Amino acid sequence: MLRAPKKPEPQLGLFHGLADQLDQRHPLYLLADKIDWSIFEEAFKVYYSETMGKPAKPIRLMVSLLILKYVRNLSDENLVEQWSENLYYQYLSGEQYFRATTPCVPTELVAFRQRIGESGVELILKESIRVNNPHDDKNDDDKVSVVSVDTTVQEKNITYPTDDKLYKKIIKKCWKIADEEAIDLRQSYTRTVKKLSHLQRFGKTKNGAKHARKANKKIKIIAGRLVRDLSRKLPLDKLGIYLPTIKLYHRVLCQKRGDSNKIYSLHEPDVKCYSKGKEHKKFEFGSKVSILVDQRTGVIMGALNFTETLHDSKTLPEVLEQYERLMDKEVDEAFVDRGYKGLPNYKATTIHVPKPDKNIHKTKRKKHSKRAAIEPVIGHLKQDYRLCRNYLKGILGDLMNVILAAAAMNFKRVMTLWRTEAIRCWILSSQFALAVYRDIIAQFLKLTF
Repeated sequence: MLRAPKKPEPQLGLFHGLADQLDQRHPLYLLADKIDWSIFEEAFKVYYSETMGKPAKPIRLMVSLLILKYVRNLSDENLVEQWSENLYYQYLSGEQYFRATTPCVPTELVAFRQRIGESGVELILKESIRVNNPHDDKNDDDKVSVVSVDTTVQEKNITYPTDDKLYKKIIKKCWKIADEEAIDLRQSYTRTVKKLSHLQRFGKTKNGAKHARKANKKIKIIAGRLVRDLSRKLPLDKLGIYLPTIKLYHRVLCQKRGDSNKIYSLHEPDVKCYSKGKEHKKFEFGSKVSILVDQRTGVIMGALNFTETLHDSKTLPEVLEQYERLMDKEVDEAFVDRGYKGLPNYKATTIHVPKPDKNIHKTKRKKHSKRAAIEPVIGHLKQDYRLCRNYLKGILGDLMNVILAAAAMNFKRVMTLWRTEAIRCWILSSQFALAVYRDIIAQFLKLTF
């Protein structure tokens, strides 16, 4: 794709631009001036051609759309629609005048995410950390870095998996492939599957349980027959295209209850099952996420996704390396919960796991208490920043979703601080004005009476 040409800066006409019309104390207005957009321009220009291809959208526009998507918790479609209505969104994207049209097609955001990859979203996270710590503080490198680390599960956008659901999806997929390739199946079982589905509805009744069990077995048999019939009748030039799909169907049909690495979804085969151990939600289906938060500032300094069902202590080295990659220094102390038991240290980082100790120092006890502050951070990431249910596809989507959610929470944190500071300044100025008016009224009363 051809790199977007630089926009010429137009001369001011009869009307003022967005910078003069908007409230300069608005958090999005301040954020637009605080972010160093040149970093993204230099890093992402390698993904574009200088001579050929369709002209691309400006890099700042696409990066700002990614930030707004997670800060405002919007889908791609809603974000594109709201961008044409919100002046602050447009100012953050680098626009000088109001545009009534949509900035891009929603699918262009998907292509942009895939283009920049893991390194690109990590750069956005790094910039969000810099905006929260402008430093300002020259001796910041000399301070001891103390972080809190915890893991959670980001659920994938799939239905609750059951064997019956998977078998029926396989049957429908086989019907679809047969229609697309004009294959005459030996038997389609359309009416049979419909009758069996009616029998399965009464599986929990007294007289229908036996018929439901037989219907479940028959559904699996029909799915296997259709897959085998389809694999026999597909032409050789088409068999190579559908071979991974057919292998996936065979794997689903052959898996048993106690098997490891089971398939829980046909469109997301990398989803894993995590036992939560709680009554309201015993299992979660998705991927494991590790979050690292600075205890001094509360800023998220690391966010990483893991596709395997690893022990918590096995996830710690990678997230500490990510912190070192983003901050150019190592963590001095990391405070974790008892799920990380077994890893006393990593490189120069000391891992503190809580344990019974009557002679514990007061400072260390306080740091252990501060570790609990990471729990509401994870809760806000899930409820407000799209970590509760991941709609991005594949393993790359899992990784990008958690990093962008962490970056958005960092941006929202500093925006909230700016809004609080503006309110405090307004209150102080109001109190000062009230005091001045009181003095004027008192002096007027003295002169009058």
